[in-house]
Amino acid sequence: MSGLPPGFWWLWLSTLVNRTGAFVLTFLSLFLTQELGFSGWYAGLVIALHGLGGIAGSPLGGILSDRWGRRPTMVAGQLGGAAGALALAVVTSPWAVAAVVLLMGVAMQAVRPAISATIADQVPEPDRRRAYALNYWALNLGFAIAATGGGAALVFGYRTLFVVEACAVVLCALIVFLKLPETRPETGEGEHGEPDAGAAAQQKLSTLDILRDGPFRTLVLLSLLVCTLFITPWVGLPLTMTGAGLPPESYGPVIAVNGVAIVALQLLVNRVTERRKPVTLLVVSSLLFAVGLGATALAATPLMFAATVVVWTLGEMVFVPVNAAATARLAPVHARGRYQGVMGMAWSVGGFVAPVSAGWIVEGPGPVVLWLSCAFIGAAAAAGYGLLLRRALSEEAPRDTETVAVAPKSPQPPVRHAGETREKQPS
Repeated sequence: MSGLPPGFWWLWLSTLVNRTGAFVLTFLSLFLTQELGFSGWYAGLVIALHGLGGIAGSPLGGILSDRWGRRPTMVAGQLGGAAGALALAVVTSPWAVAAVVLLMGVAMQAVRPAISATIADQVPEPDRRRAYALNYWALNLGFAIAATGGGAALVFGYRTLFVVEACAVVLCALIVFLKLPETRPETGEGEHGEPDAGAAAQQKLSTLDILRDGPFRTLVLLSLLVCTLFITPWVGLPLTMTGAGLPPESYGPVIAVNGVAIVALQLLVNRVTERRKPVTLLVVSSLLFAVGLGATALAATPLMFAATVVVWTLGEMVFVPVNAAATARLAPVHARGRYQGVMGMAWSVGGFVAPVSAGWIVEGPGPVVLWLSCAFIGAAAAAGYGLLLRRALSEEAPRDTETVAVAPKSPQPPVRHAGETREKQPS
């Protein structure tokens, strides 16, 4: 944990506080079905709307963090999420609940590109993967506390939990506002304060311009496959276990292995992987997803299912920080937020597609088809990383300025990319 700037640790603390109060998503399906009396179908639709809101919120947060600033984007999104949590404690209409959850998805997902861009701004490139992993560890540690504490607090009612989440998110916003410095690079200024036309040009990048960046587009598409794999067991696993004749209550301890493994092993995984090449780690993480999810087709007991969860959780622990660091490496300095926002769309799209497809496949062709398909997709993603991104993510290969074009007919001066500016600045 040594060697990281103080600003990172304030951001880390805000992440921990935020996720410690994350009760809405944890208990939303129970609240909708048990408290308000809605159907399970409606509860699933509302949760999918949260993911749909993230598809819009992620690029929006990226644009705002680059143009408005990292800190105001985080504060605005967090306050919007707090307002949504308070609203859920009051509203009862199905249309009102759906609208609030959709807007919460927009607000909460808009914060994430700003967080990722802030880490890239503050932390030198050699330490970024470790910083992203530590932030992800805080996220899961907070979620574990929320799941445990929330279960005990249910005696006070779901609405009380939602009010507690609103308070936690407001506290998170206060930490960011009072303690976290603004890290967005000044538009139009070069490394030593001279005018930088390239940086000014990067401010005009649209989402379509970013997707014309060939290596980054490839990274996003391959990450979409892995993100879809990551979401699939949260829907397909309980259906598979109950279909195999296991009692519904056996699913809770099995999926809890995911959070326990991350909290217990993430720091160790960081030490093991910190000096490995990013492409190698992306390949390994995809194969771990392929093996772990594919082996689910062979599981028959809770212990066997838990063993498969351990395997794909190891893939998750490797993939998340490496993918974030790879996005930061490919992003121009003045477009870090927008690049992270586009990458966040991969997570949101996966969160929307996986529940629908997993449920349909389990109830149609069957769970064996679902898990073997996951194994094939994971292997395909691993091959794609190894064959298509080895040069782009090589530490010896600088980015080509032609990969991002704002005005292709006008020659652009060289644009500094993630890592170059930070390495040349004094520590």
